[in-house]
Amino acid sequence: MSSPTPPAAQAAAPVTHYENFPVASILCPAHLRPAIMAIYHFARTADDLADEGTADTATRLADLQAYQADLLAAATGQPGSSRWASVFGPLQHSLQAHQLPVHLLTDLLDAFAQDVRYTAEQRRYIDDAELLDYCRRSANPIGRLLLHLHGVQDTTALIESDHICSALQLINFWQDVHVDAARGRWYITQEAKARFGVTDADFLPTSRSENAAQLIAYNTSSARAMMIKGAALPAKVPGRAGWELRLVVQGGLRILDKIEAMGYITWQKRPKLTVWDVPVMLWRALWMR
Repeated sequence: MSSPTPPAAQAAAPVTHYENFPVASILCPAHLRPAIMAIYHFARTADDLADEGTADTATRLADLQAYQADLLAAATGQPGSSRWASVFGPLQHSLQAHQLPVHLLTDLLDAFAQDVRYTAEQRRYIDDAELLDYCRRSANPIGRLLLHLHGVQDTTALIESDHICSALQLINFWQDVHVDAARGRWYITQEAKARFGVTDADFLPTSRSENAAQLIAYNTSSARAMMIKGAALPAKVPGRAGWELRLVVQGGLRILDKIEAMGYITWQKRPKLTVWDVPVMLWRALWMR
């Protein structure tokens, strides 16, 4: 699954492997850390089932189905298989202790399974609506689970969280065009390709397509606007987690700055954050309202 490397995690976290995890650093409140780590390991293991190794499509989908069965068993207090005991033992405790919404976890698994199917079928996303529906299941659940743990549940905050998480997902797509294309994964929609008059060949490493650069520029501009729509959320998240969320927002925006600075040619190379970007992110985070 292509997913955003959380900027705050890059800067401070001991956990970086599952890249669609916005808050997993030392800034997390100690009493919530076990639950956050349980969610993290659940998502990381599912991502590995979908993405890692040499298993064929049928095996990956069967494993994800079995994994979901163990999730539902844990959620209802029933015994599951022993295959992922190290995942579902801690997760079951967190599900009970914090009354975590199980449907958000099943949404994640549904998105992982969709990635497996789409890759196998070489299926393309038709338009932004279809792509954002994928983000709704692949990215937004993480933000909503974390808000649930922090006791933030008002409708406006949930919508802002969705904006941030979907924006992070989209930023990663436009950051990783050459990586995903090489793996047979296309998040550039058919509608966008037609609008800008580009083909798959325009995203080959040797391409200098101006139309392709304009497409990436348009997509990154849309992702920036979406991130800004959610930027008021950090002030509503209590304590240190709110400050980490500021870094998440600023890190995503910083990656967009880097994409712009390289002329949007992310099918040639992947822009990434470095330690030198941290002071910029911190300064901008301090001035967020």
